[in-house]
Amino acid sequence: MATGLLALLDDISALVKVSAASLDDVPAQVAKTTGKVSGIVIDDTAVTPKYVVGLDPSRELSIIFQIAKKSLFNKVLLLSPAALLLGFFAPWAIPPILMCGGAYLCYEGYEKVHSMFSKHTDEHVEAEEGLKVISAEELEKERVTGAVRTDLILSSEIVAITYATVADKDLTTQIAVMLSVAVFITLAVYGFVGLIVKADDFGVHLAKENHHPRVRSIGRSIVKLMPGFLKALGYVGTAAMLWVGAEIIAHGIPFTSHALDNLEHSLASIPILAWLAKAVACGIGGLILGAIIDRIVRLFRKKA
Repeated sequence: MATGLLALLDDISALVKVSAASLDDVPAQVAKTTGKVSGIVIDDTAVTPKYVVGLDPSRELSIIFQIAKKSLFNKVLLLSPAALLLGFFAPWAIPPILMCGGAYLCYEGYEKVHSMFSKHTDEHVEAEEGLKVISAEELEKERVTGAVRTDLILSSEIVAITYATVADKDLTTQIAVMLSVAVFITLAVYGFVGLIVKADDFGVHLAKENHHPRVRSIGRSIVKLMPGFLKALGYVGTAAMLWVGAEIIAHGIPFTSHALDNLEHSLASIPILAWLAKAVACGIGGLILGAIIDRIVRLFRKKA
C-alpha cells in the first residue's frame, strides 16, 4: 500500500515537473509569436482609430472598450478553440482559411485605395441617393460592427499564426501561449488606440490658460498635429492591410513563397531594404489581387 502511494506521488511529481517546464517555455513562445504577427498588429492598430472619427468624443473610449471586449472574446472563446480543434482533426484546413482571410484583407484594402482616388461622378450620385439618416446610437453600433468584423479577420490570422508557432508543443503550452498572446495583443493594441484617440483631448487640457506657456504650446501642437496623424495612420493601416493580406496568401502558395524568400535573401545584407522590398512587393500584389476580387464581386452583384 505504502509502495503504491509512493509510486503515485512520484508520478504526480513528474507530471508537475513536466508542466512547469512547459510553462517556463511560454514567455519565449509568446515573444516569438508576437514578432511574427507584428505586421497584423500594426494593421489592427492603424485601422481601428478611424471607427471613432466623427463620433461623440465622450463615447470614444466606450466604443474602443466594446471593440476590445469583443476582440478578446473572439480570440479566447471562439478562434483559439477552433484553431486547436482544426489543428487536431483537420490541420490541412488552416492554410486555406488563412488565405481566405488574406484575400478579404486585400479586397478591403483595395476598396479603401479605390475610394481615395475614385472620381466617378455617377458613383457619387448613387452614393448620395442611397444615403439615409441614422441616429448617433445607430452610427455607433454600425461602426462597432464594422470594426469587429475587420478585427475578426485580423484576429483569425493572429490565432492561426500563433497555433502554427506552437503546433509541435504539448497541449498545455499551446493553450497557455494562445491565451497569453490573445490577452497581450488585445490589451496592447486597444490600449494604444485609446491613447491615440484621446491625445487631442490631452492636448486641449495642456493648452488651458492655467498651465505654463511652454506646456500650452505643446498642447496646441498636439491638437494641430492629431488630424494629420490620424489621416496618416489611416494610410498606414490601408498599406498594412494590403501587405499583410498578400503575404499570408503568398506564403500559402509554394511558388510565391519561394519568390518572397529569394527576394529577402538577396537583400539580406541590408535588412531594412529587404523588409521594405518585401513589403512593397506584397502591397502591390495585394492591390492587384484586391482589384481582381472587386471585379468578381461587382460581377456577381450585377447578376443578382
